[in-house]
Amino acid sequence: MLNWQEIDTVLFDMDGTLLDLHFDNHYWLELIPQKLAEKHGITKQQAFAQLSEKYQQVEGQIQWYCLDYWQQELDLPIVELKQEIKHLISIREDVPEFLKALKEAGKKLILLTNAHPDSLSLKIEQTAFDVHLDALISTHEFGVSKESQRLWQQVEQQLGFNKTRTLFVDDSLPVLDAAKQFGIKHLLAVANPDSTKATRTIDNYLSIEDYRTLLPIT
Repeated sequence: MLNWQEIDTVLFDMDGTLLDLHFDNHYWLELIPQKLAEKHGITKQQAFAQLSEKYQQVEGQIQWYCLDYWQQELDLPIVELKQEIKHLISIREDVPEFLKALKEAGKKLILLTNAHPDSLSLKIEQTAFDVHLDALISTHEFGVSKESQRLWQQVEQQLGFNKTRTLFVDDSLPVLDAAKQFGIKHLLAVANPDSTKATRTIDNYLSIEDYRTLLPIT
């Protein structure tokens, strides 16, 4: 388990880590294929096949997370369409108590997300999870995603954190791999990012299904 006395800073991912990933999965895997099918007069399955190819071309790159990129690529009102299902945006139920405990223990809490600023704003508007955090960072500020070592170098320079006394929490294993490569000492994976899907088995990293199992924090 984690030794909290060795941790000063906690960097959190957003989607699937602080928030339920169900909204994003439904949006990109259900709603967007449906809208694309309607636009081009094809089946949803055909639209999904086209999208999957486009997704794979930029997966892990900053374009993968960029709403402006997808709006141009798909010629769909990407930001506006999020409003249609914004009721699905929700904070994980185990998060508020965990963040409060971290704050009371004197930890510095920072959001480090690949999400586009427009998506970040919408999710804050819906959940107000930012009240628990000391800083919010979208990697779009740097033009490169968390999968890249260049991002980690720039974030370290901006924040001045000690990577040997930092915990990074994410649901993406490739992102955790990048953080490990950079030298972040404490790493934590979320095994159940989407509340509607089965919990994953994660072998390479310490993982949790409920943050409250990490309490108390001293």
